[in-house]
Amino acid sequence: MLQNQGREMMIVTSGAVAFGKQRLRHEILLSQSVRQALHSGNNQLKDTVRSLPVLEARACAAAGQSGLMALYEAMFTQYSTCTAQVLVTNLDFHDDQKRQNLNSTLQELLRMNIVPIINTNDAVVPPPEPNSDLQGVNVISIKDNDSLAARLAVEMKADLLIALSDVEGLYNSPPGTDDAKLIDMFYPGDEQSIVYGTKSRVGIGGMEAKVKAALWALQGGTSVVIANGTHPKVTGHVITDIVEGRKVGTFFSEIKPAGPSVEHQTEMARSSGRTLASLHPDQRSEIICKLAELLTEKKEEILTANKMDMDLAENAGHLPPAMLKRLSLSPAKLNSLAIGLRQIAVAAQDSVGRVLRRTRVAHNLELEQITVPIGVLLVIFEARPDCLPQVSALAIASGNALLLKGGKEAANTNRVLHQLTQEALSMHGVREAVQLVSTREEVEDLCRLDKMIDLIIPRGSSQLVRNIQRAAKGIPVLGHSEGVCHVYVDGEASVDKVIKIVRDSKCDYPAACNAMESLLIHRDILTTPLFDQIVDMLRTERVKIHAGPRFASYLTFSPSEAKSLRTEYGDLECCIEVVDSMQEAVDHIHKYGSSHTDVIITENEDTAEQFLQLLDSACVFWNASSRFADGYRFGLGAEVGISTARIHARGPVGLEGLLTTKWVLRGDGHTAADFSEQGTMKYLHENLPVVQPLAGHRDSN
Repeated sequence: MLQNQGREMMIVTSGAVAFGKQRLRHEILLSQSVRQALHSGNNQLKDTVRSLPVLEARACAAAGQSGLMALYEAMFTQYSTCTAQVLVTNLDFHDDQKRQNLNSTLQELLRMNIVPIINTNDAVVPPPEPNSDLQGVNVISIKDNDSLAARLAVEMKADLLIALSDVEGLYNSPPGTDDAKLIDMFYPGDEQSIVYGTKSRVGIGGMEAKVKAALWALQGGTSVVIANGTHPKVTGHVITDIVEGRKVGTFFSEIKPAGPSVEHQTEMARSSGRTLASLHPDQRSEIICKLAELLTEKKEEILTANKMDMDLAENAGHLPPAMLKRLSLSPAKLNSLAIGLRQIAVAAQDSVGRVLRRTRVAHNLELEQITVPIGVLLVIFEARPDCLPQVSALAIASGNALLLKGGKEAANTNRVLHQLTQEALSMHGVREAVQLVSTREEVEDLCRLDKMIDLIIPRGSSQLVRNIQRAAKGIPVLGHSEGVCHVYVDGEASVDKVIKIVRDSKCDYPAACNAMESLLIHRDILTTPLFDQIVDMLRTERVKIHAGPRFASYLTFSPSEAKSLRTEYGDLECCIEVVDSMQEAVDHIHKYGSSHTDVIITENEDTAEQFLQLLDSACVFWNASSRFADGYRFGLGAEVGISTARIHARGPVGLEGLLTTKWVLRGDGHTAADFSEQGTMKYLHENLPVVQPLAGHRDSN
């Protein structure tokens, strides 16, 4: 694949000794006299196998070179790629003429699109001698494949050296030990922070040799990555992933970034978040109220930054009108945000540490279930800067640490809003509880932090949500991938309500996830003036109509037929389809909807109640616009998103959805043995009244 892209590659390999050892052992066994083997008996034969002479490494290398190359040739021939073997020793780099010849040979092979397979000539190479190499560009000894690869990379002026290991990369302590962490970026001077383990079960160098060789190559101008190459089914296409810029293994760099790494940001957020969770509820409310004040006090600064983002987006011309509208802030939007934040501040008084259940398990043994924060939240949002203060306030109210990754379209606005958030958090010493990821971290890389992040909440397009759901293999994702919302107009619907609700559901904010995308109409309405009024209203509002297959069959000249009945248009477009009954509407929604928000318009209370009961969506409305599916409109103050999941939280997710629970048991020397057949105690399991503790005495997380 890489060669087809025009890239030049060399492979430094080992394996000749292992191939040769296997081959020579086989030859020695065959050379044993068959007669002697039969005469000696099976036990003697086993002793013969165990007493095979120790094989000299140089002889093994000489016998194994052909087998090693045969393997490479067989593999590369499948892809119509030619290979060539090049054997080198330390002396080939110390003699200028030999070094030039080697360079010339390799350059010519690469020019002819041949992959050089390079190995030390272990059949003649002397044992490595202790020396003080790896100190400068011109004084490295070839002791193993790592040092050989580093020397060749510098000699050939390679752009990248990939050193494959049997672990994921470089860890700060031996892999598998407590607190061992994979290092994504390694810089010269960081060696003192590494504790090396034993050498690998394969090879002779170990990780320490790899790091020394990598730093030597880096000093010579070659970038280096150490990654796992032993489990392709697990690690995937590790080489192509690295070349394409994905975060794999450990990348060696000479330049440290100005700010903290995303891993360090997450650690700071978690530490500060635990302090946030232990604050008095009044203190968390004060932080949120301060943020609400700053939104109005600093509105000119916010709007100036937002105008910069808007100008850049408009000049670039790549954002659709719907996303430009989301990107834009106004004084009215900021005022609404401030009002919503003050609602959250009130709710924060009764969130963390609230007792949900009390049980007297036995005499002097009482159990409580109380609310606690989830932990560290990662919220990824696109061009919607108003999301930042909303989500920050909800995280503060629920005592959660927060990692924010905003779209680059709103970079200037997000930066100002985050500064204001941290200013508010500083009131009570928890400034770092909310972090903004400003580095060029890919979403896939953030989703790899499964040991540091407890919940991911995507806010953006259905494609963004799907990408995150695929990437976040070890972290729960709260959200919805699509907002295919339906409005069903029943045969007994009010004309005024239909026109008003359909217009609002589709036209108020077409880009919103709670906007109507499909309009289901009872068959009886097709022959009434109401149908004409609906169509006229949509045309007046410049809504493009797509006909469902059944609706199209009723018309001589129909609008363009819908390509799919499960389409989220996100614009002034919608699909119209015809159904025979409320039950058919429910069946249609279950088949083509996304379990987000669906509406019935009818004056028949029985029909409406059946619809509300039968439909399995996160939000189900009767005679109300789908646009009400919103945390602010529900009185939640704000929302982190709308969930269509079946567990944890569903619908608009506000403060309650960011809490989980823990069990607190208070005893007096109780043991499980006390309740056995021979024990002296019995379970009571009495439900006790739930009495909330004083705010200052709540159990902290």
